[in-house]
Amino acid sequence: MNILVTLDSNYMKPLVVMLYSLFANNPGEQFTIYVMHSSLTSEELTLLDEYAAGLGHNLEEIKVDDDAFSEAPTLLHYTKAMYYRLLAHTVLPQDLDRILYLDPDILVINSVKELYGLDMNGHLYAAASHSIASRHLNQLRLVPYEIVQYYNSGVLLMNLPLLRERVNENEIYDFVEKFRTRLVMPDQDVLNALYGKEILPLDEKFYNYDARYYRYYNFITGGLWDMDYVIRNTVILHFCGKKKPWRKDYSGRFHALYKHYEWLTEGLVTLD
Repeated sequence: MNILVTLDSNYMKPLVVMLYSLFANNPGEQFTIYVMHSSLTSEELTLLDEYAAGLGHNLEEIKVDDDAFSEAPTLLHYTKAMYYRLLAHTVLPQDLDRILYLDPDILVINSVKELYGLDMNGHLYAAASHSIASRHLNQLRLVPYEIVQYYNSGVLLMNLPLLRERVNENEIYDFVEKFRTRLVMPDQDVLNALYGKEILPLDEKFYNYDARYYRYYNFITGGLWDMDYVIRNTVILHFCGKKKPWRKDYSGRFHALYKHYEWLTEGLVTLD
């Protein structure tokens, strides 16, 4: 299976934890991790490569040069890195037909095999929308684009042949330039406005469970999605928002689970 991650040095530790959870909960599977970046050091890449190899998996670097995406407009504190997942198909090997993008602030707690093998039925992406998110506000922000669901870009199954055929980087750049004053999460806004109708919906409770909303998921399922059910059935647990479980001030319901995986990585890799 092919996995795509994008990051800078600040997310090295979360990436190590995410990858461990992926490997540990998918025994017998072989992963190739494509690390797309512009600023990781050779030491950091060597560390990640040795870490993945030590656990039986492969790592490939996708270095984004300074002149890549040179025509792309940037916004405030958002750099060109915001385009990486949207335009990854332009720099990934041409022989890849699909890849699963995962944010580093994730735990994979069950098998991704069913998700990865999903019949995409002519869609560009498969992704989940968060039902508690401000869909109506996003609809107003992104008028005249029809936003039926606002998909989260932290988990994206990518149909690479179709992306190479249909996604035009200049269309993305023009959209960002035109709507720059309205964009809140630029890459996610682009994904939804330009390609929302070509996204295959996933069930968020399985494939992009927002760790902030345990009580909400439990309530809307009539108590079915209790902690035991989440641990047995949720595949991807996503720590959305500003508060992150690797920080000392975090106190979310899944903190202990995250710390468990964090502890399991100790001794496997040394990070400053």
